[in-house]
Amino acid sequence: MKNFDLPFLPERTQKPRKSGITMMMDKGLSNTQTEYIIESCGELIDFVKFGFGTSYLTKNLKIKLALYKEANINCYLGGTLFEAYAVRDMFDDYRRLLDELDLEVAEVSDGCIHIDQEKKLKYISELSNQVKVLSEVGSKSADVVLSDGEWISKMNSELKAGSWKVIAEARESGTIGIYDSEGGAKSEMIDHISEQVNAENIIWEAPQKAQQVWFINHFGANVNLGNIAPEEVIPLETLRLGLRGDTFFSFIPDDVAKPFK
Repeated sequence: MKNFDLPFLPERTQKPRKSGITMMMDKGLSNTQTEYIIESCGELIDFVKFGFGTSYLTKNLKIKLALYKEANINCYLGGTLFEAYAVRDMFDDYRRLLDELDLEVAEVSDGCIHIDQEKKLKYISELSNQVKVLSEVGSKSADVVLSDGEWISKMNSELKAGSWKVIAEARESGTIGIYDSEGGAKSEMIDHISEQVNAENIIWEAPQKAQQVWFINHFGANVNLGNIAPEEVIPLETLRLGLRGDTFFSFIPDDVAKPFK
Protein backbone atom coordinates (compact mmCIF):
# COMPACT_ATOMS: atom_id res chain seq x y z
CA MET A 1 0.00 0.00 0.00
CA LYS A 2 1.51 3.31 -1.10
CA ASN A 3 0.16 6.54 -2.52
CA PHE A 4 3.40 7.79 -4.09
CA ASP A 5 7.02 6.80 -4.68
CA LEU A 6 9.78 7.61 -2.22
CA PRO A 7 13.33 6.26 -2.40
CA PHE A 8 15.44 4.83 0.43
CA LEU A 9 12.62 2.98 2.13
CA PRO A 10 13.33 -0.52 3.45
CA GLU A 11 11.83 -3.37 1.43
CA ARG A 12 8.90 -4.83 3.30
CA THR A 13 7.90 -8.44 3.01
CA GLN A 14 4.53 -9.19 1.43
CA LYS A 15 1.67 -11.38 2.62
CA PRO A 16 1.69 -14.23 3.34
CA ARG A 17 4.70 -13.17 5.40
CA LYS A 18 7.18 -15.32 7.27
CA SER A 19 8.90 -12.25 8.70
CA GLY A 20 7.83 -8.66 9.23
CA ILE A 21 4.64 -9.97 10.82
CA THR A 22 2.21 -7.62 12.52
CA MET A 23 -0.13 -9.26 15.02
CA MET A 24 -3.02 -7.03 16.07
CA MET A 25 -4.97 -7.52 19.29
CA ASP A 26 -8.76 -7.40 19.07
CA LYS A 27 -10.28 -6.95 22.53
CA GLY A 28 -13.88 -6.64 21.44
CA LEU A 29 -14.16 -4.52 18.33
CA SER A 30 -17.66 -4.31 16.87
CA ASN A 31 -18.20 -5.68 13.38
CA THR A 32 -18.48 -2.10 12.11
CA GLN A 33 -15.12 -1.28 13.68
CA THR A 34 -13.69 -4.48 12.22
CA GLU A 35 -14.81 -3.46 8.73
CA TYR A 36 -13.18 -0.06 9.27
CA ILE A 37 -9.88 -1.62 10.36
CA ILE A 38 -9.87 -3.98 7.37
CA GLU A 39 -10.63 -1.13 4.96
CA SER A 40 -8.00 1.18 6.42
CA CYS A 41 -5.09 -1.21 6.98
CA GLY A 42 -6.10 -4.84 6.48
CA GLU A 43 -3.18 -5.53 4.14
CA LEU A 44 -0.77 -4.60 6.96
CA ILE A 45 -2.21 -7.12 9.42
CA ASP A 46 -1.09 -10.75 9.37
CA PHE A 47 -2.74 -12.10 12.51
CA VAL A 48 -5.52 -10.96 14.79
CA LYS A 49 -5.54 -12.28 18.33
CA PHE A 50 -8.83 -12.20 20.20
CA GLY A 51 -7.20 -11.08 23.43
CA PHE A 52 -7.37 -13.33 26.51
CA GLY A 53 -10.95 -14.66 26.77
CA THR A 54 -12.78 -11.95 24.83
CA SER A 55 -13.92 -14.42 22.16
CA TYR A 56 -16.26 -15.94 24.75
CA LEU A 57 -18.20 -12.64 24.92
CA THR A 58 -17.74 -11.21 21.42
CA LYS A 59 -21.08 -10.71 19.70
CA ASN A 60 -21.52 -12.21 16.24
CA LEU A 61 -18.16 -13.92 16.57
CA LYS A 62 -18.52 -16.05 13.44
CA ILE A 63 -19.46 -13.00 11.36
CA LYS A 64 -16.38 -11.16 12.59
CA LEU A 65 -14.15 -14.15 11.87
CA ALA A 66 -15.57 -14.32 8.35
CA LEU A 67 -14.77 -10.64 7.80
CA TYR A 68 -11.15 -11.15 8.78
CA LYS A 69 -10.86 -14.33 6.73
CA GLU A 70 -12.21 -12.64 3.62
CA ALA A 71 -9.50 -9.99 4.12
CA ASN A 72 -6.80 -12.69 4.26
CA ILE A 73 -6.12 -12.10 7.95
CA ASN A 74 -5.55 -15.12 10.17
CA CYS A 75 -7.38 -15.09 13.50
CA TYR A 76 -6.75 -17.03 16.68
CA LEU A 77 -8.10 -17.16 20.21
CA GLY A 78 -5.98 -15.77 23.01
CA GLY A 79 -3.76 -18.17 24.89
CA THR A 80 -5.64 -17.50 28.12
CA LEU A 81 -8.72 -19.15 26.60
CA PHE A 82 -6.62 -22.19 25.66
CA GLU A 83 -5.45 -22.34 29.27
CA ALA A 84 -9.06 -22.06 30.49
CA TYR A 85 -9.82 -25.22 28.53
CA ALA A 86 -6.59 -26.97 29.54
CA VAL A 87 -7.06 -26.38 33.26
CA ARG A 88 -10.53 -27.96 32.97
CA ASP A 89 -9.12 -30.99 31.12
CA MET A 90 -11.07 -30.01 27.99
CA PHE A 91 -8.34 -30.13 25.34
CA ASP A 92 -10.45 -32.21 22.96
CA ASP A 93 -13.31 -29.73 23.41
CA TYR A 94 -10.89 -26.94 22.50
CA ARG A 95 -9.90 -28.76 19.32
CA ARG A 96 -13.56 -29.14 18.39
CA LEU A 97 -14.08 -25.42 19.05
CA LEU A 98 -11.31 -24.58 16.57
CA ASP A 99 -13.08 -26.68 13.94
CA GLU A 100 -16.48 -25.21 14.78
CA LEU A 101 -15.12 -21.69 14.31
CA ASP A 102 -13.18 -22.73 11.19
CA LEU A 103 -9.93 -21.41 12.65
CA GLU A 104 -6.60 -22.20 11.03
CA VAL A 105 -4.36 -20.89 13.83
CA ALA A 106 -4.18 -21.63 17.56
CA GLU A 107 -2.11 -20.31 20.43
CA VAL A 108 -0.68 -22.58 23.11
CA SER A 109 0.48 -20.81 26.25
CA ASP A 110 1.07 -21.36 29.94
CA GLY A 111 1.15 -17.79 31.17
CA CYS A 112 -1.59 -18.14 33.79
CA ILE A 113 -1.21 -21.78 34.78
CA HIS A 114 1.73 -24.13 35.15
CA ILE A 115 1.85 -26.75 32.42
CA ASP A 116 4.65 -29.29 32.47
CA GLN A 117 6.84 -28.55 29.45
CA GLU A 118 6.53 -32.09 28.08
CA LYS A 119 2.73 -31.80 28.25
CA LYS A 120 2.87 -28.41 26.55
CA LEU A 121 4.98 -29.90 23.77
CA LYS A 122 2.38 -32.65 23.36
CA TYR A 123 -0.37 -30.04 23.05
CA ILE A 124 1.69 -28.26 20.38
CA SER A 125 2.42 -31.45 18.50
CA GLU A 126 -1.20 -32.58 18.44
CA LEU A 127 -2.57 -29.17 17.47
CA SER A 128 0.05 -28.74 14.72
CA ASN A 129 -1.65 -31.62 12.89
CA GLN A 130 -4.84 -29.58 12.86
CA VAL A 131 -3.84 -25.91 12.62
CA LYS A 132 -0.85 -23.57 12.50
CA VAL A 133 0.42 -23.23 16.07
CA LEU A 134 1.80 -20.12 17.74
CA SER A 135 3.17 -21.00 21.17
CA GLU A 136 3.87 -18.41 23.80
CA VAL A 137 6.87 -18.53 26.12
CA GLY A 138 6.91 -16.63 29.41
CA SER A 139 4.62 -16.06 32.35
CA LYS A 140 2.05 -13.37 33.04
CA SER A 141 3.29 -13.23 36.63
CA ALA A 142 6.17 -10.94 37.57
CA ASP A 143 7.13 -13.52 40.19
CA VAL A 144 8.03 -16.08 37.51
CA VAL A 145 11.40 -15.15 35.99
CA LEU A 146 12.95 -17.33 33.31
CA SER A 147 16.68 -17.46 32.80
CA ASP A 148 18.05 -16.78 29.33
CA GLY A 149 18.72 -20.49 28.99
CA GLU A 150 15.12 -21.34 29.88
CA TRP A 151 13.78 -18.91 27.27
CA ILE A 152 16.07 -20.44 24.64
CA SER A 153 15.37 -24.04 25.59
CA LYS A 154 11.59 -23.57 25.68
CA MET A 155 11.50 -21.69 22.38
CA ASN A 156 13.65 -24.20 20.52
CA SER A 157 11.81 -27.22 21.91
CA GLU A 158 8.43 -25.73 21.00
CA LEU A 159 9.54 -24.93 17.47
CA LYS A 160 10.81 -28.48 17.16
CA ALA A 161 7.48 -29.82 18.48
CA GLY A 162 5.57 -28.07 15.70
CA SER A 163 5.12 -24.39 16.53
CA TRP A 164 5.23 -22.20 13.43
CA LYS A 165 6.39 -19.24 15.53
CA VAL A 166 7.01 -18.68 19.22
CA ILE A 167 5.69 -15.59 20.96
CA ALA A 168 7.77 -13.79 23.59
CA GLU A 169 5.41 -12.88 26.43
CA ALA A 170 5.07 -9.23 27.45
CA ARG A 171 1.38 -8.99 28.36
CA GLU A 172 -0.88 -6.29 27.00
CA SER A 173 0.89 -3.82 29.30
CA GLY A 174 4.40 -4.54 27.97
CA THR A 175 5.87 -4.65 31.47
CA ILE A 176 6.66 -8.34 31.91
CA GLY A 177 8.80 -11.09 30.37
CA ILE A 178 11.13 -9.51 27.83
CA TYR A 179 10.63 -6.07 29.43
CA ASP A 180 11.32 -4.62 32.85
CA SER A 181 8.60 -3.14 35.03
CA GLU A 182 9.00 0.23 33.28
CA GLY A 183 8.54 -1.28 29.83
CA GLY A 184 12.20 -1.13 28.85
CA ALA A 185 13.57 -3.94 26.70
CA LYS A 186 15.87 -6.41 28.44
CA SER A 187 18.42 -5.96 25.67
CA GLU A 188 21.09 -8.39 26.82
CA MET A 189 18.55 -11.16 27.30
CA ILE A 190 16.89 -10.47 23.95
CA ASP A 191 20.27 -10.51 22.21
CA HIS A 192 21.15 -13.80 23.89
CA ILE A 193 17.84 -15.34 22.84
CA SER A 194 18.19 -14.16 19.24
CA GLU A 195 21.68 -15.62 19.03
CA GLN A 196 20.29 -19.08 19.81
CA VAL A 197 16.83 -18.88 18.25
CA ASN A 198 16.27 -17.67 14.69
CA ALA A 199 14.68 -14.24 15.16
CA GLU A 200 12.44 -14.92 12.14
CA ASN A 201 10.74 -17.57 14.27
CA ILE A 202 9.96 -15.20 17.16
CA ILE A 203 7.05 -12.78 17.48
CA TRP A 204 8.01 -10.17 20.06
CA GLU A 205 5.04 -8.70 21.89
CA ALA A 206 5.54 -4.94 21.72
CA PRO A 207 2.41 -2.98 22.66
CA GLN A 208 4.26 0.25 23.45
CA LYS A 209 5.62 2.59 20.80
CA ALA A 210 9.08 2.80 22.42
CA GLN A 211 9.29 -0.99 22.34
CA GLN A 212 8.38 -1.10 18.66
CA VAL A 213 11.06 1.51 17.94
CA TRP A 214 13.66 -0.50 19.87
CA PHE A 215 12.97 -3.71 17.98
CA ILE A 216 12.89 -2.03 14.55
CA ASN A 217 16.17 -0.22 15.20
CA HIS A 218 17.67 -3.43 16.59
CA PHE A 219 16.44 -6.04 14.10
CA GLY A 220 15.24 -4.04 11.11
CA ALA A 221 11.96 -3.23 9.39
CA ASN A 222 10.90 -6.87 9.06
CA VAL A 223 10.98 -7.87 12.72
CA ASN A 224 7.88 -9.76 13.91
CA LEU A 225 5.82 -7.70 16.38
CA GLY A 226 2.65 -8.51 18.29
CA ASN A 227 0.00 -7.15 20.64
CA ILE A 228 -0.44 -4.11 18.42
CA ALA A 229 -3.54 -2.03 19.11
CA PRO A 230 -5.86 -1.50 16.11
CA GLU A 231 -5.22 2.25 16.02
CA GLU A 232 -1.45 1.62 16.05
CA VAL A 233 -1.20 -0.62 12.97
CA ILE A 234 -0.55 2.20 10.48
CA PRO A 235 1.69 4.16 12.90
CA LEU A 236 3.73 0.96 13.38
CA GLU A 237 4.12 0.59 9.63
CA THR A 238 5.46 4.14 9.39
CA LEU A 239 8.04 3.20 12.02
CA ARG A 240 9.00 0.15 9.96
CA LEU A 241 9.48 2.37 6.89
CA GLY A 242 11.39 5.18 8.58
CA LEU A 243 8.52 7.60 8.05
CA ARG A 244 8.35 8.69 11.67
CA GLY A 245 10.85 10.64 13.72
CA ASP A 246 11.95 7.72 15.89
CA THR A 247 13.25 5.69 12.92
CA PHE A 248 13.65 8.52 10.38
CA PHE A 249 17.37 8.02 9.72
CA SER A 250 17.41 4.25 10.26
CA PHE A 251 17.21 3.34 6.57
CA ILE A 252 18.53 6.41 4.71
CA PRO A 253 22.10 5.95 3.38
CA ASP A 254 24.69 7.85 5.41
CA ASP A 255 25.86 9.95 2.46
CA VAL A 256 22.30 11.13 1.85
CA ALA A 257 21.48 11.70 5.52
CA LYS A 258 24.75 13.29 6.66
CA PRO A 259 24.04 16.88 5.51
CA PHE A 260 20.75 16.83 7.40
CA LYS A 261 21.99 15.52 10.72
